Amino acid sequence: MKNNNKLILIISLSFFALVNFIWLVVPFFMAVLWSLVDPSHPWSFPDIFPRVLSFNRWIEVWQTTSLPEAMFNSYSLAPAVALLTVTLAAPTAYAFGRLEFRGKQVAELITLLPMVMPTMILAIFFSSLLLDLGFSEPYFSIVVAHTVLALPYAIRIMSAGFKAVPQDVIDACADMGASRITTFRHAFLPMLKPSILASLIFCLVISIEEFNMSYVLGAPDFITVPTILYSFLGYSFVRPDAAVVSLFLVIPNVILMLVIERLLKGNYLSQSTGKA
Repeated sequence: MKNNNKLILIISLSFFALVNFIWLVVPFFMAVLWSLVDPSHPWSFPDIFPRVLSFNRWIEVWQTTSLPEAMFNSYSLAPAVALLTVTLAAPTAYAFGRLEFRGKQVAELITLLPMVMPTMILAIFFSSLLLDLGFSEPYFSIVVAHTVLALPYAIRIMSAGFKAVPQDVIDACADMGASRITTFRHAFLPMLKPSILASLIFCLVISIEEFNMSYVLGAPDFITVPTILYSFLGYSFVRPDAAVVSLFLVIPNVILMLVIERLLKGNYLSQSTGKA
């Protein structure tokens, strides 16, 4: 029996590793390889690997496209979206996590609607709605649109965080005469840090990678990294240039996720040792 379980475990792990290798490692490796193809030495059949590797393509894309402006726009939008989303999600997450009320399941279902609606339809709707309301500033419009897309994730994650706070800790604060603000600071906040950080990272990544909203509400005056990336997929498709822009989009997100993961581990450790 133990041998069978061990065999199943080995097969499962091997299949998981194979799928991740094909789905993640190979595309990322090919993107890196294509981005390093020297502009003066194209990579074509029958060459198995590029004849010359260099960072000239990176320099060329950075200097000849609007990538610096797009990166500034993307990474100024994302923090605003993340902070606004977490702030707006907190009251609803508290209600879903700590309160019982009639229609709660229906309300939870409604909050998931932005996740199942096609983002292009939402983008067209928001474009029409914001223009009718007199808002033509693309930065503001995109922040609002990205916030709507990110809210379901933040609400779900934070509601689980609120639900996980032990009631006896809250009762202890009340017995000691603590105010609501003091109770939140000492009972809720230390245990909510992982869910808040997780919500922030989801909101940041969603905002940075969103194309439809950014394109419909911002183009052509307000560009982001995804809109530039999609511009390389038209009739003038140049694979090495697209690879460079895709890495400019992916690598900062990977670094950001690693940083947040370290922060999350630190918070879980501090909570487990009673020093949160």
